Amino acid sequence: MAQKTEKQKSMPNGKVCGNCSASEGNESAKLSACSRCGLVFYCSKECQKAHWKANHKQHCISKVDRTFYNQKAPGISKGADSEAAAPEEKCAICQDPFEGSNDESICTLPCTHLFHGTCVTELRKFGVQKVCPLCRIPLPPGPEKVCDDATLRYMMLSRLVEADGASWSSLPDWEQGEVDAAIAGWRAAADQGFAQAKFNLGVVFERGHGVAQSDKEAAQWYRKAAEQGYARAQYISGVMFEKGRGVARSDKEAVKWYRKAADQGDSDAQSALGEMTCEGRGAAQSDEKAVKWYRKAADQGHAQAQFALGEMIYEGRGVAQGDEEAAQWYRKAAEQGYARAQYNLGFLFREGRGVAQSEKEAFRWISKAAYQGLAHAQFILGLLFHQGLGVAQNDKEAVRWISKAANQGLAQAQNGLGVWFAAGCCVAQNEVEAAQWYSKAANQGHADAQCTLGSMFYEGRGVAQSDEMAVHWYSKAAEEGHIWAQCHLG
Repeated sequence: MAQKTEKQKSMPNGKVCGNCSASEGNESAKLSACSRCGLVFYCSKECQKAHWKANHKQHCISKVDRTFYNQKAPGISKGADSEAAAPEEKCAICQDPFEGSNDESICTLPCTHLFHGTCVTELRKFGVQKVCPLCRIPLPPGPEKVCDDATLRYMMLSRLVEADGASWSSLPDWEQGEVDAAIAGWRAAADQGFAQAKFNLGVVFERGHGVAQSDKEAAQWYRKAAEQGYARAQYISGVMFEKGRGVARSDKEAVKWYRKAADQGDSDAQSALGEMTCEGRGAAQSDEKAVKWYRKAADQGHAQAQFALGEMIYEGRGVAQGDEEAAQWYRKAAEQGYARAQYNLGFLFREGRGVAQSEKEAFRWISKAAYQGLAHAQFILGLLFHQGLGVAQNDKEAVRWISKAANQGLAQAQNGLGVWFAAGCCVAQNEVEAAQWYSKAANQGHADAQCTLGSMFYEGRGVAQSDEMAVHWYSKAAEEGHIWAQCHLG
Protein backbone atom coordinates (compact mmCIF):
# COMPACT_ATOMS: atom_id res chain seq x y z
CA MET A 1 0.00 0.00 0.00
CA ALA A 2 1.34 3.44 -0.85
CA GLN A 3 2.66 5.45 2.09
CA LYS A 4 0.78 8.64 3.00
CA THR A 5 2.60 11.90 2.58
CA GLU A 6 3.06 14.24 5.54
CA LYS A 7 0.36 16.51 4.05
CA GLN A 8 -2.12 13.62 3.76
CA LYS A 9 -1.40 12.56 7.34
CA SER A 10 -2.22 16.02 8.64
CA MET A 11 -5.47 16.39 6.70
CA PRO A 12 -8.69 15.63 8.64
CA ASN A 13 -11.05 13.15 6.96
CA GLY A 14 -14.24 14.32 8.68
CA LYS A 15 -14.47 11.45 11.22
CA VAL A 16 -14.79 12.41 14.87
CA CYS A 17 -15.16 10.37 18.03
CA GLY A 18 -18.80 10.18 19.08
CA ASN A 19 -17.82 10.61 22.72
CA CYS A 20 -14.85 12.93 23.00
CA SER A 21 -14.95 14.51 19.49
CA ALA A 22 -11.33 13.64 18.75
CA SER A 23 -10.80 13.87 14.99
CA GLU A 24 -9.03 11.31 12.87
CA GLY A 25 -6.09 12.59 10.90
CA ASN A 26 -3.11 12.00 13.16
CA GLU A 27 -1.44 8.89 14.49
CA SER A 28 -2.92 9.30 17.98
CA ALA A 29 -6.52 8.98 16.89
CA LYS A 30 -7.43 5.83 14.95
CA LEU A 31 -11.24 5.76 14.84
CA SER A 32 -13.31 2.60 14.56
CA ALA A 33 -16.98 2.47 13.55
CA CYS A 34 -19.71 1.08 15.81
CA SER A 35 -20.07 -2.56 14.73
CA ARG A 36 -23.89 -2.37 14.90
CA CYS A 37 -24.89 0.84 13.11
CA GLY A 38 -21.59 1.71 11.42
CA LEU A 39 -22.46 5.40 11.65
CA VAL A 40 -20.67 6.54 14.83
CA PHE A 41 -16.88 6.35 15.34
CA TYR A 42 -14.76 5.99 18.49
CA CYS A 43 -11.12 6.59 19.27
CA SER A 44 -10.99 3.94 22.02
CA LYS A 45 -13.00 1.20 23.72
CA GLU A 46 -13.37 3.42 26.78
CA CYS A 47 -15.06 6.15 24.71
CA GLN A 48 -17.31 3.57 23.03
CA LYS A 49 -18.45 2.17 26.39
CA ALA A 50 -19.06 5.64 27.83
CA HIS A 51 -21.07 6.77 24.79
CA TRP A 52 -23.04 3.51 24.72
CA LYS A 53 -24.13 3.98 28.34
CA ALA A 54 -24.79 7.69 27.90
CA ASN A 55 -27.29 7.61 25.01
CA HIS A 56 -26.13 5.64 21.98
CA LYS A 57 -27.60 2.34 23.19
CA GLN A 58 -31.19 3.51 22.76
CA HIS A 59 -30.54 5.03 19.34
CA CYS A 60 -28.20 2.47 17.76
CA ILE A 61 -29.99 0.88 14.78
CA SER A 62 -28.42 -1.84 12.68
CA LYS A 63 -27.79 -1.32 8.98
CA VAL A 64 -30.41 -3.96 8.14
CA ASP A 65 -33.14 -2.24 10.16
CA ARG A 66 -32.27 1.28 9.11
CA THR A 67 -34.10 2.87 6.12
CA PHE A 68 -32.97 6.20 4.82
CA TYR A 69 -36.17 7.77 3.58
CA ASN A 70 -38.85 5.92 5.48
CA GLN A 71 -37.53 5.83 9.08
CA LYS A 72 -40.12 7.44 11.35
CA ALA A 73 -40.34 7.98 15.05
CA PRO A 74 -43.37 6.48 16.83
CA GLY A 75 -46.49 8.57 16.38
CA ILE A 76 -44.89 11.09 14.03
CA SER A 77 -45.62 11.39 10.31
CA LYS A 78 -42.57 12.62 8.47
CA GLY A 79 -42.84 15.67 6.23
CA ALA A 80 -44.04 19.14 5.64
CA ASP A 81 -47.65 18.00 5.88
CA SER A 82 -47.23 15.83 8.98
CA GLU A 83 -49.45 16.11 12.00
CA ALA A 84 -48.10 18.15 14.89
CA ALA A 85 -45.75 16.28 17.23
CA ALA A 86 -46.75 15.49 20.78
CA PRO A 87 -46.04 18.30 23.28
CA GLU A 88 -43.18 16.44 24.98
CA GLU A 89 -41.25 15.87 21.72
CA LYS A 90 -38.48 18.37 21.06
CA CYS A 91 -36.21 19.26 18.19
CA ALA A 92 -32.89 17.41 18.56
CA ILE A 93 -31.03 20.58 17.56
CA CYS A 94 -32.74 23.57 19.19
CA GLN A 95 -34.53 21.59 21.93
CA ASP A 96 -37.75 23.56 21.37
CA PRO A 97 -40.97 21.55 21.38
CA PHE A 98 -42.60 20.90 18.02
CA GLU A 99 -46.05 21.88 19.22
CA GLY A 100 -46.79 25.47 18.36
CA SER A 101 -43.73 25.75 16.15
CA ASN A 102 -43.97 27.91 13.03
CA ASP A 103 -41.70 25.46 11.23
CA GLU A 104 -44.05 22.82 9.80
CA SER A 105 -41.20 20.70 8.41
CA ILE A 106 -40.55 17.95 10.96
CA CYS A 107 -37.99 15.43 9.73
CA THR A 108 -36.62 12.25 11.20
CA LEU A 109 -32.97 11.23 11.19
CA PRO A 110 -31.94 7.61 10.62
CA CYS A 111 -31.22 7.56 14.36
CA THR A 112 -34.92 8.46 14.98
CA HIS A 113 -34.14 11.91 16.43
CA LEU A 114 -36.54 14.60 15.22
CA PHE A 115 -35.60 18.10 14.11
CA HIS A 116 -37.03 21.25 12.61
CA GLY A 117 -36.28 21.65 8.93
CA THR A 118 -34.94 25.18 9.48
CA CYS A 119 -32.65 23.97 12.26
CA VAL A 120 -30.99 21.30 10.16
CA THR A 121 -30.62 23.77 7.29
CA GLU A 122 -28.68 26.06 9.60
CA LEU A 123 -26.65 23.17 10.99
CA ARG A 124 -25.54 22.12 7.50
CA LYS A 125 -23.70 25.41 7.16
CA PHE A 126 -21.13 24.39 9.74
CA GLY A 127 -18.47 22.40 7.86
CA VAL A 128 -17.98 18.78 8.88
CA GLN A 129 -20.36 18.99 11.83
CA LYS A 130 -23.24 17.62 9.74
CA VAL A 131 -24.28 15.16 12.39
CA CYS A 132 -27.04 14.73 14.94
CA PRO A 133 -25.95 16.78 18.00
CA LEU A 134 -27.10 14.00 20.33
CA CYS A 135 -25.69 10.78 18.87
CA ARG A 136 -23.33 12.06 16.13
CA ILE A 137 -25.07 10.13 13.35
CA PRO A 138 -24.72 12.03 10.03
CA LEU A 139 -27.62 14.15 8.84
CA PRO A 140 -29.35 13.07 5.65
CA PRO A 141 -28.43 14.98 2.46
CA GLY A 142 -30.03 18.39 2.08
CA PRO A 143 -33.32 18.60 0.14
CA GLU A 144 -31.62 20.40 -2.76
CA LYS A 145 -29.22 17.52 -3.35
CA VAL A 146 -31.90 14.87 -2.86
CA CYS A 147 -34.16 16.69 -5.35
CA ASP A 148 -31.34 17.21 -7.87
CA ASP A 149 -30.31 13.55 -7.72
CA ALA A 150 -33.92 12.44 -8.23
CA THR A 151 -34.40 14.87 -11.12
CA LEU A 152 -31.23 13.68 -12.85
CA ARG A 153 -32.45 10.11 -12.51
CA TYR A 154 -35.83 11.01 -13.98
CA MET A 155 -34.37 13.01 -16.88
CA MET A 156 -32.03 10.19 -17.91
CA LEU A 157 -34.91 7.73 -17.86
CA SER A 158 -37.17 10.15 -19.79
CA ARG A 159 -34.69 10.32 -22.65
CA LEU A 160 -34.44 6.55 -22.71
CA VAL A 161 -38.23 6.08 -22.75
CA GLU A 162 -38.67 8.67 -25.52
CA ALA A 163 -35.86 7.18 -27.60
CA ASP A 164 -37.39 3.70 -27.35
CA GLY A 165 -40.93 4.97 -27.99
CA ALA A 166 -41.99 3.09 -24.86
CA SER A 167 -45.12 3.67 -22.80
CA TRP A 168 -44.84 5.14 -19.32
CA SER A 169 -47.76 2.95 -18.23
CA SER A 170 -45.89 -0.31 -18.92
CA LEU A 171 -42.22 0.19 -18.10
CA PRO A 172 -39.85 -2.75 -17.55
CA ASP A 173 -39.19 -3.51 -13.88
CA TRP A 174 -35.80 -1.83 -13.76
CA GLU A 175 -37.11 1.36 -15.43
CA GLN A 176 -40.10 1.45 -13.08
CA GLY A 177 -37.62 1.08 -10.25
CA GLU A 178 -35.78 4.16 -11.48
CA VAL A 179 -39.03 6.15 -11.56
CA ASP A 180 -39.92 4.92 -8.08
CA ALA A 181 -36.50 5.96 -6.80
CA ALA A 182 -36.87 9.43 -8.34
CA ILE A 183 -40.32 9.85 -6.84
CA ALA A 184 -39.03 8.66 -3.44
CA GLY A 185 -36.28 11.27 -3.63
CA TRP A 186 -38.73 14.04 -4.52
CA ARG A 187 -41.04 12.98 -1.70
CA ALA A 188 -38.13 13.03 0.75
CA ALA A 189 -37.16 16.54 -0.39
CA ALA A 190 -40.82 17.63 -0.36
CA ASP A 191 -41.09 16.31 3.21
CA GLN A 192 -38.35 18.78 4.10
CA GLY A 193 -40.41 21.58 2.54
CA PHE A 194 -38.49 21.89 -0.74
CA ALA A 195 -40.84 23.56 -3.25
CA GLN A 196 -39.06 22.36 -6.40
CA ALA A 197 -39.59 18.75 -5.35
CA LYS A 198 -43.30 19.36 -4.81
CA PHE A 199 -43.55 20.92 -8.26
CA ASN A 200 -41.78 17.92 -9.81
CA LEU A 201 -44.24 15.56 -8.15
CA GLY A 202 -47.03 17.61 -9.70
CA VAL A 203 -45.43 17.16 -13.12
CA VAL A 204 -45.17 13.36 -12.94
CA PHE A 205 -48.74 12.98 -11.69
CA GLU A 206 -50.02 15.32 -14.40
CA ARG A 207 -48.15 13.35 -17.07
CA GLY A 208 -48.75 9.92 -15.54
CA HIS A 209 -45.05 9.07 -15.72
CA GLY A 210 -44.48 5.97 -13.62
CA VAL A 211 -47.62 6.66 -11.59
CA ALA A 212 -51.34 6.56 -12.27
CA GLN A 213 -52.21 9.83 -14.04
CA SER A 214 -54.13 12.09 -11.70
CA ASP A 215 -54.94 15.75 -12.28
CA LYS A 216 -56.25 15.93 -8.73
CA GLU A 217 -52.98 14.67 -7.24
CA ALA A 218 -51.01 16.92 -9.58
CA ALA A 219 -53.06 19.98 -8.60
CA GLN A 220 -52.45 19.26 -4.92
CA TRP A 221 -48.68 19.10 -5.36
CA TYR A 222 -48.64 22.21 -7.56
CA ARG A 223 -50.69 24.02 -4.93
CA LYS A 224 -48.23 23.06 -2.16
CA ALA A 225 -45.32 24.47 -4.17
CA ALA A 226 -47.35 27.52 -5.21
CA GLU A 227 -48.17 28.37 -1.61
CA GLN A 228 -44.44 28.51 -0.91
CA GLY A 229 -44.07 31.16 -3.60
CA TYR A 230 -42.72 28.92 -6.38
CA ALA A 231 -43.59 30.97 -9.48
CA ARG A 232 -43.88 28.15 -12.00
CA ALA A 233 -46.20 26.22 -9.69
CA GLN A 234 -48.31 29.35 -9.25
CA TYR A 235 -48.68 29.63 -13.02
CA ILE A 236 -49.59 25.96 -13.45
CA SER A 237 -52.07 26.24 -10.57
CA GLY A 238 -53.69 29.07 -12.51
CA VAL A 239 -53.91 26.84 -15.58
CA MET A 240 -55.49 24.04 -13.54
CA PHE A 241 -58.15 26.41 -12.22
CA GLU A 242 -58.79 27.97 -15.64
CA LYS A 243 -59.23 24.55 -17.26
CA GLY A 244 -60.92 22.89 -14.28
CA ARG A 245 -58.31 20.14 -14.15
CA GLY A 246 -58.08 18.42 -10.76
CA VAL A 247 -59.92 21.35 -9.17
CA ALA A 248 -63.26 23.08 -9.59
CA ARG A 249 -63.03 25.45 -12.54
CA SER A 250 -62.68 29.06 -11.40
CA ASP A 251 -61.52 32.04 -13.45
CA LYS A 252 -61.19 34.06 -10.27
CA GLU A 253 -58.80 31.53 -8.70
CA ALA A 254 -56.94 31.26 -12.00
CA VAL A 255 -56.38 35.02 -12.08
CA LYS A 256 -55.23 34.99 -8.45
CA TRP A 257 -52.48 32.47 -9.15
CA TYR A 258 -51.56 33.97 -12.52
CA ARG A 259 -51.11 37.32 -10.79
CA LYS A 260 -48.81 35.85 -8.12
CA ALA A 261 -46.60 34.26 -10.77
CA ALA A 262 -46.78 37.32 -13.04
CA ASP A 263 -45.61 39.57 -10.21
CA GLN A 264 -42.53 37.34 -9.99
CA GLY A 265 -41.84 37.82 -13.70
CA ASP A 266 -43.21 34.56 -15.13
CA SER A 267 -43.88 35.45 -18.79
CA ASP A 268 -46.46 32.68 -19.32
CA ALA A 269 -48.44 34.00 -16.35
CA GLN A 270 -48.14 37.58 -17.59
CA SER A 271 -49.47 36.59 -21.01
CA ALA A 272 -52.31 34.55 -19.46
CA LEU A 273 -53.20 37.43 -17.16
CA GLY A 274 -53.27 39.77 -20.15
CA GLU A 275 -55.71 37.45 -21.93
CA MET A 276 -57.96 37.05 -18.89
CA THR A 277 -58.01 40.82 -18.34
CA CYS A 278 -58.65 41.50 -22.02
CA GLU A 279 -61.64 39.15 -22.00
CA GLY A 280 -62.89 40.14 -18.55
CA ARG A 281 -62.64 36.61 -17.17
CA GLY A 282 -61.90 36.42 -13.45
CA ALA A 283 -60.92 40.10 -13.47
CA ALA A 284 -62.50 43.40 -14.50
CA GLN A 285 -62.20 43.88 -18.26
CA SER A 286 -59.53 46.42 -19.12
CA ASP A 287 -57.75 46.80 -22.44
CA GLU A 288 -55.18 49.10 -20.82
CA LYS A 289 -54.23 46.54 -18.14
CA ALA A 290 -54.24 43.77 -20.71
CA VAL A 291 -51.74 45.73 -22.81
CA LYS A 292 -49.58 46.25 -19.72
CA TRP A 293 -49.35 42.50 -19.00
CA TYR A 294 -48.92 41.56 -22.66
CA ARG A 295 -46.07 44.04 -22.94
CA LYS A 296 -44.30 42.67 -19.86
CA ALA A 297 -44.40 39.16 -21.33
CA ALA A 298 -43.59 40.37 -24.86
CA ASP A 299 -40.49 42.18 -23.61
CA GLN A 300 -39.30 38.82 -22.30
CA GLY A 301 -39.68 37.26 -25.75
CA HIS A 302 -43.01 35.50 -25.16
CA ALA A 303 -44.30 34.82 -28.70
CA GLN A 304 -48.00 34.59 -27.88
CA ALA A 305 -47.86 37.84 -25.92
CA GLN A 306 -45.96 39.53 -28.76
CA PHE A 307 -48.73 38.49 -31.17
CA ALA A 308 -51.47 39.61 -28.77
CA LEU A 309 -49.76 42.95 -28.19
CA GLY A 310 -49.46 43.39 -31.95
CA GLU A 311 -53.20 42.80 -32.32
CA MET A 312 -54.05 45.32 -29.57
CA ILE A 313 -51.84 47.94 -31.23
CA TYR A 314 -53.18 47.15 -34.72
CA GLU A 315 -56.76 47.59 -33.46
CA GLY A 316 -55.92 50.53 -31.17
CA ARG A 317 -57.30 48.80 -28.07
CA GLY A 318 -55.89 50.10 -24.79
CA VAL A 319 -53.04 51.74 -26.69
CA ALA A 320 -52.55 54.16 -29.58
CA GLN A 321 -53.15 52.51 -32.96
CA GLY A 322 -50.00 52.00 -34.99
CA ASP A 323 -49.51 49.76 -38.02
CA GLU A 324 -45.72 50.00 -37.90
CA GLU A 325 -45.44 49.02 -34.23
CA ALA A 326 -48.01 46.26 -34.74
CA ALA A 327 -45.93 44.89 -37.61
CA GLN A 328 -42.82 44.92 -35.41
CA TRP A 329 -44.49 42.79 -32.73
CA TYR A 330 -46.01 40.45 -35.32
CA ARG A 331 -42.56 39.97 -36.82
CA LYS A 332 -40.99 39.17 -33.43
CA ALA A 333 -43.59 36.47 -32.81
CA ALA A 334 -43.51 35.27 -36.44
CA GLU A 335 -39.74 34.78 -36.31
CA GLN A 336 -40.29 32.49 -33.33
CA GLY A 337 -42.63 30.37 -35.45
CA TYR A 338 -45.96 31.63 -34.07
CA ALA A 339 -48.38 30.78 -36.89
CA ARG A 340 -51.05 33.42 -36.27
CA ALA A 341 -48.39 36.15 -36.23
CA GLN A 342 -46.95 34.83 -39.50
CA TYR A 343 -50.42 34.97 -41.06
CA ASN A 344 -51.11 38.53 -39.83
CA LEU A 345 -47.68 39.72 -40.94
CA GLY A 346 -48.35 38.26 -44.37
CA PHE A 347 -51.55 40.27 -44.61
CA LEU A 348 -49.74 43.48 -43.66
CA PHE A 349 -47.29 42.83 -46.51
CA ARG A 350 -50.19 42.28 -48.93
CA GLU A 351 -51.77 45.58 -47.94
CA GLY A 352 -48.56 47.53 -47.33
CA ARG A 353 -49.60 48.52 -43.83
CA GLY A 354 -46.69 49.20 -41.45
CA VAL A 355 -44.34 47.54 -43.95
CA ALA A 356 -43.45 48.03 -47.60
CA GLN A 357 -46.03 46.27 -49.78
CA SER A 358 -44.70 42.97 -51.14
CA GLU A 359 -46.68 40.06 -52.59
CA LYS A 360 -43.57 37.90 -52.36
CA GLU A 361 -43.14 38.59 -48.63
CA ALA A 362 -46.87 38.10 -48.11
CA PHE A 363 -46.67 34.68 -49.76
CA ARG A 364 -43.58 33.75 -47.71
CA TRP A 365 -45.13 34.47 -44.33
CA ILE A 366 -48.60 33.10 -45.14
CA SER A 367 -47.06 29.88 -46.45
CA LYS A 368 -45.11 29.47 -43.18
CA ALA A 369 -48.37 29.64 -41.24
CA ALA A 370 -50.10 27.31 -43.71
CA TYR A 371 -47.41 24.66 -43.32
CA GLN A 372 -48.03 24.77 -39.57
CA GLY A 373 -51.66 23.84 -40.18
CA LEU A 374 -53.38 27.21 -39.70
CA ALA A 375 -56.60 26.80 -41.69
CA HIS A 376 -57.07 30.47 -42.61
CA ALA A 377 -53.51 30.62 -43.91
CA GLN A 378 -54.06 27.47 -45.97
CA PHE A 379 -57.17 28.99 -47.55
CA ILE A 380 -55.42 32.24 -48.44
CA LEU A 381 -52.39 30.35 -49.72
CA GLY A 382 -54.70 28.46 -52.07
CA LEU A 383 -56.05 31.75 -53.38
CA LEU A 384 -52.51 33.09 -53.87
CA PHE A 385 -51.61 30.03 -55.95
CA HIS A 386 -54.84 30.40 -57.94
CA GLN A 387 -54.20 34.10 -58.63
CA GLY A 388 -50.44 33.78 -59.03
CA LEU A 389 -49.70 36.45 -56.42
CA GLY A 390 -46.16 36.25 -55.04
CA VAL A 391 -45.78 32.81 -56.60
CA ALA A 392 -46.20 31.12 -59.98
CA GLN A 393 -49.86 30.39 -60.75
CA ASN A 394 -50.73 26.76 -59.97
CA ASP A 395 -54.34 25.52 -59.81
CA LYS A 396 -53.31 22.09 -58.55
CA GLU A 397 -51.59 23.67 -55.54
CA ALA A 398 -54.53 26.01 -55.10
CA VAL A 399 -56.98 23.10 -54.79
CA ARG A 400 -54.61 21.21 -52.48
CA TRP A 401 -54.31 24.03 -49.98
CA ILE A 402 -57.97 25.07 -50.02
CA SER A 403 -58.94 21.42 -49.54
CA LYS A 404 -56.66 21.25 -46.47
CA ALA A 405 -58.46 24.24 -44.98
CA ALA A 406 -61.90 22.85 -45.89
CA ASN A 407 -61.11 19.50 -44.31
CA GLN A 408 -60.22 21.35 -41.09
CA GLY A 409 -63.75 22.75 -41.10
CA LEU A 410 -63.11 26.29 -42.34
CA ALA A 411 -66.45 27.43 -43.77
CA GLN A 412 -64.86 29.92 -46.21
CA ALA A 413 -62.79 27.16 -47.77
CA GLN A 414 -65.75 24.78 -47.92
CA ASN A 415 -67.83 27.42 -49.69
CA GLY A 416 -64.90 28.13 -52.02
CA LEU A 417 -64.66 24.48 -53.04
CA GLY A 418 -68.41 24.47 -53.61
CA VAL A 419 -68.01 27.41 -55.99
CA TRP A 420 -65.16 25.73 -57.87
CA PHE A 421 -66.93 22.37 -58.25
CA ALA A 422 -70.12 24.09 -59.39
CA ALA A 423 -68.27 26.16 -62.00
CA GLY A 424 -65.67 23.54 -62.96
CA CYS A 425 -62.91 25.96 -61.96
CA CYS A 426 -59.54 24.26 -61.19
CA VAL A 427 -61.45 20.95 -60.84
CA ALA A 428 -63.82 18.88 -62.95
CA GLN A 429 -67.33 20.31 -62.81
CA ASN A 430 -69.46 18.33 -60.32
CA GLU A 431 -72.65 19.77 -58.85
CA VAL A 432 -73.13 16.85 -56.44
CA GLU A 433 -69.68 17.53 -55.01
CA ALA A 434 -70.46 21.24 -54.99
CA ALA A 435 -73.70 20.68 -53.01
CA GLN A 436 -71.83 18.60 -50.44
CA TRP A 437 -69.29 21.36 -49.80
CA TYR A 438 -71.98 24.05 -49.74
CA SER A 439 -73.86 21.97 -47.15
CA LYS A 440 -70.80 21.77 -44.90
CA ALA A 441 -70.34 25.54 -45.02
CA ALA A 442 -74.08 26.23 -44.70
CA ASN A 443 -74.31 24.12 -41.54
CA GLN A 444 -71.71 26.42 -40.00
CA GLY A 445 -73.79 29.50 -40.77
CA HIS A 446 -72.03 30.67 -43.93
CA ALA A 447 -74.70 32.91 -45.51
CA ASP A 448 -73.45 32.71 -49.13
CA ALA A 449 -73.39 28.91 -48.95
CA GLN A 450 -76.88 28.86 -47.41
CA CYS A 451 -78.30 31.05 -50.17
CA THR A 452 -76.60 29.02 -52.92
CA LEU A 453 -77.77 25.76 -51.37
CA GLY A 454 -81.33 27.14 -51.29
CA SER A 455 -81.03 27.86 -55.01
CA MET A 456 -79.73 24.33 -55.72
CA PHE A 457 -82.65 22.75 -53.85
CA TYR A 458 -85.10 25.03 -55.67
CA GLU A 459 -83.66 24.04 -59.06
CA GLY A 460 -82.77 20.44 -58.17
CA ARG A 461 -79.06 20.88 -59.05
CA GLY A 462 -76.80 18.38 -57.34
CA VAL A 463 -79.59 17.54 -54.90
CA ALA A 464 -83.17 16.31 -55.13
CA GLN A 465 -85.51 19.20 -55.86
CA SER A 466 -87.27 20.42 -52.71
CA ASP A 467 -89.15 23.69 -52.26
CA GLU A 468 -89.24 23.03 -48.53
CA MET A 469 -85.45 22.73 -48.29
CA ALA A 470 -85.03 25.72 -50.57
CA VAL A 471 -87.15 27.88 -48.24
CA HIS A 472 -85.26 26.47 -45.24
CA TRP A 473 -81.84 27.55 -46.53
CA TYR A 474 -83.06 30.85 -47.98
CA SER A 475 -84.53 31.66 -44.56
CA LYS A 476 -81.26 30.79 -42.81
CA ALA A 477 -79.32 33.09 -45.14
CA ALA A 478 -81.93 35.86 -44.82
CA GLU A 479 -81.56 35.73 -41.03
CA GLU A 480 -77.86 36.45 -41.55
CA GLY A 481 -78.82 39.53 -43.62
CA HIS A 482 -78.15 38.02 -47.04
CA ILE A 483 -79.94 40.32 -49.52
CA TRP A 484 -80.38 37.79 -52.37
CA ALA A 485 -81.90 35.26 -49.96
CA GLN A 486 -84.32 37.91 -48.73
CA CYS A 487 -85.26 38.69 -52.35
CA HIS A 488 -85.93 35.02 -53.09
CA LEU A 489 -88.19 34.76 -50.07
CA GLY A 490 -89.95 37.97 -51.02
